[in-house]
Amino acid sequence: MGGTARRAATATLVAVAIVVAALALWKLRLVIALLFLGFVIASAMRPSVEWLNRRARVPRSVGVVVHYLGFLAAIALFLYLIVPVAITQIDHAIGHVPTSTSELHRAAVHSHGIRHEILSALDKRLRQLPSGTSLLHPAVTVTKTLFEILVGIVFMFAVGAYWIFERDGAIALVQSLVPRKHRRVTRDTWLLIDKKLGAFVRGEFLLVVIVATLLSFAFWLDGEPYWLLIGSGSGIVELVPVVGPLAAGVVAIGVGLTAGWTVALGAGIAVLALRQLEDYVIAPRVMGHAVGLSPLVVLVSVVAVGYLLGAVYVLIAIPIAAIAATLVDVVVRRRDPAEEEAPTVLFAGTGEAKR
Repeated sequence: MGGTARRAATATLVAVAIVVAALALWKLRLVIALLFLGFVIASAMRPSVEWLNRRARVPRSVGVVVHYLGFLAAIALFLYLIVPVAITQIDHAIGHVPTSTSELHRAAVHSHGIRHEILSALDKRLRQLPSGTSLLHPAVTVTKTLFEILVGIVFMFAVGAYWIFERDGAIALVQSLVPRKHRRVTRDTWLLIDKKLGAFVRGEFLLVVIVATLLSFAFWLDGEPYWLLIGSGSGIVELVPVVGPLAAGVVAIGVGLTAGWTVALGAGIAVLALRQLEDYVIAPRVMGHAVGLSPLVVLVSVVAVGYLLGAVYVLIAIPIAAIAATLVDVVVRRRDPAEEEAPTVLFAGTGEAKR
């Protein structure tokens, strides 16, 4: 009787511990996601950091700093080249839109059709907005949110920098916890996942640049309004699988309709042609088989992660699916990770962990 009670108590404690751990992980899902993104950033930088260390004797810490400075320089160059033109286009767009409540009310009264409906709705909403000190709290909330986003970004990149040095130690720790006969496979599986994630990130970066450049040029030729804003945005939303490119196409066609159906048709053809070029020429050459996932698996992963965790977490959907697919290949299908072809995008995967 006493043994039965002890087993029941143990089972209850285990079940409670599992539930508490699951709830804790759910509450900490944002921190875990930032940690994971930091690991992914490290996997993308590691080959070039190791190359600098091996060829030019550059210390790894200096190599990491060089990468981050290069990233900041790329952002600064983008802002220098893009922002002035973008501001001009935004000013041109705003120039046709009422900028005060009185102007909006007059425009709503004298307009017709769909324009009348839109402006009337905006006028009605503006009259319902709070005023005075009641606006202070939303402003504080926005400032707090921006600060939290900045802290999260700094945390993510700091994790990426530290993980460059800590990964091999983590692999050694995990190896010490598994039976000796599985240690080689454990190490090789971890390294294969690291190479896949690094290749995926580097490939995505190249695709963003290529898509933004080609679409901006195509929209400019087509006479698309705000061609630079829409083209650059189309490149950035490449980071969101499936949904991002579709949304970019809808926006391009919608904005093109404001200039005429021929412009909208040209924008749609440009987006469709680039999608075909990307799927059959650019992506295979740039990405290769970086993660080894079929389009159906990518779609299901994106929808599942977005539904379960939220839209923000869609960015980690493909890396998670790539890890799961690799583990299935090794554990279920009994593939040897050491014999799998390592993906190469810009740099081949390097930095082998110690046995």
